[in-house]
Amino acid sequence: QVQLVESGGGLVQAGGSLRLSCAASGRSFSYYTMGWFRQAPGKEREFVALISGSSDSTDYADSVKGRFTISRDNAKNTVYLQMNSLKSEDTAVYYCNRNPSVSSLRRGIVINSWGQGTQVTVSS
Repeated sequence: QVQLVESGGGLVQAGGSLRLSCAASGRSFSYYTMGWFRQAPGKEREFVALISGSSDSTDYADSVKGRFTISRDNAKNTVYLQMNSLKSEDTAVYYCNRNPSVSSLRRGIVINSWGQGTQVTVSS
């Protein structure tokens, strides 16, 4: 079973930046669309961003467009989320996951069980 391990979260002031990483074990990383999701306290998990296996397609939630950038390095089996101009409403636990299909991942259909995630806290 491929494992996904998120890292890079922390406490940052509003307007600041963070870069999250998600490292995948195993093979065939480039076959999968990778995505970031987040869950704030008391709320359901929501889609944040995704990137196709070859990086030719990306998609973002409206709430993060223009502020967040997703990228991947298939040689390192890692996907990143660069978060700029952070707001207090970005505070959440951030998770990564995958699916071979862009459209399925966009709808929140994922392959892996959810991991521990990485906490992002934005102070105002």
